[in-house]
Amino acid sequence: MDRKELLTIIEGVLFAMGDSVEPDKIASALEVDTEEVINACDELQRKYEDDHRGIRILKLEGAYQMCTSSEIYEYLIKIAKQPKKYALTDVLLETLSIIAYKQPVTRAEIEKIRGVDCSHAVSKLVEYQLVEEIGRLDAPGKPMLFGTTEEFLRSFGVTSLDELPALNPVQVEEFKNEAEAEANHMTVDI
Repeated sequence: MDRKELLTIIEGVLFAMGDSVEPDKIASALEVDTEEVINACDELQRKYEDDHRGIRILKLEGAYQMCTSSEIYEYLIKIAKQPKKYALTDVLLETLSIIAYKQPVTRAEIEKIRGVDCSHAVSKLVEYQLVEEIGRLDAPGKPMLFGTTEEFLRSFGVTSLDELPALNPVQVEEFKNEAEAEANHMTVDI
């Protein structure tokens, strides 16, 4: 393996690992001498510093780690503090409403109410940190139980679930009847 290939591989490994990596582990994986890996890491470290790059390689107790250059921390902070933007479609809002009012609730219970698969909607709500797994139901298969998060409360401007609007029992019954009617009229094409 030539020097350029060694530097490329080490750079990729340090980037992908995120945490510090001992040179002997890299050497073992690449089947090269540990001293050669140390020299290559030191060379990369100098190159990043000399080129004033946005990333650096640190040496931490004999291991190496790729990290962000301290010169750009202020910009990272500005970007990290920007509010998260996400689009809540009707499907996501409907699923979120079910979870908020019925929690803890399983995916199967949500699907029974909605009448359709909700895997994608629940996954998106978890990704947006509006919903989280809060346990497992003591039933066959131990299905996950979902509930809302503090981010949900912040996003919707409430301090507790008690502040959510009360559901009108007549409307709830109407919604149930509409959902059942839709489910009964659905046809499956084969």
